[in-house]
This record gives sequence, C-alpha cells and structure tokens, in this order.
Amino acid sequence: MLVYLSLGSNIDREHNIRSGLDALAAAFDRVQISPVYESEAVGFDGEAFLNLVARIDTALPVGALAERLREIEAAHGRVRGQKKFSSRTLDIDVLTYGDAVGVIDGVELPRDEILKHAFVLQPLADLAPDERHPVLGKTYTALLAEKDFSRQALWQIPFPWPLPGPHTG
Repeated sequence: MLVYLSLGSNIDREHNIRSGLDALAAAFDRVQISPVYESEAVGFDGEAFLNLVARIDTALPVGALAERLREIEAAHGRVRGQKKFSSRTLDIDVLTYGDAVGVIDGVELPRDEILKHAFVLQPLADLAPDERHPVLGKTYTALLAEKDFSRQALWQIPFPWPLPGPHTG
C-alpha cells in the first residue's frame, strides 16, 4: 500500500529526523521524502520544527502500521500523553493510506492536518503534486493553491538524506 507520512521534530531536530528516516528505511520499502521545511512552533511557544513528508510502501494494515510508527517515535524519546501542542523529539503521523477514508484501527484517514497546516500540505504537494486527496478529489498542488497559509511561516532548508557512507541503512 502506498502511504504518506508526516514527520516533525523540534528537539535535536536534525538527528531525530535523520534517525527517524533511517528507521523508516529499515522497516519499509522505497522510502521517498519531500524537501524539508523549517517552521515556527504552532499552538505553543517553542523551538522551530523541521517537517517533511515521506512516502512508503507497506503491506501492514493501518493498525499495525500505526503501532510500528509509535515504536519508532518511542525509540526516539517520544512520550505519549503530552499536550497536543508541545515540543517533540519525533512525531510521525499517517496522512493517507492508499485511498482509505474514515477511522480505521483508530487512525483518521485522510488526516485532517493535511488541510490545516502549511508544514504538512506544502511538503505533501512537493512530493506528490498530482496525487489526489482521497475525499476532496483535488490534487495536493490544487489544494495548496487554494489555501492562504500567509500566517504560517515556512521555509525550505537543505537536508541531504541518506547521508553517503557505510552508516546509512
């Protein structure tokens, strides 16, 4: 199944994003990533976040995928049960799972943050410009063009991954 994931971190950002991507590459086939963006914290006072979208292929059902992602987050020091808007070592959310729609195994699909936050929709449109939102049927490029994210500061940063050398997975 083709799945899009949102990744974010504002604690030891470069390390946690890179290590999280390495963990995804070890667990799933054909990981591809969008450009990486830096954005101000939303909903609380905190350090700026690094955000991106990754595309993976998986045969795991939604619930098992969500559990595997929680394991990767936990391995990076993510503590569950914190306030929704707070600092994160690593946050990985399922944005879409093929064309699935609804709450499946406790996961809302497609994730509503796609339409709410520039730091989700911009990298999704970069990675999958012609893919269509499973509910709205519009491409992510078209959805981005319709949104006014002028109050959500976002800037692309260089972020090579994987790093060359024997240490990459």
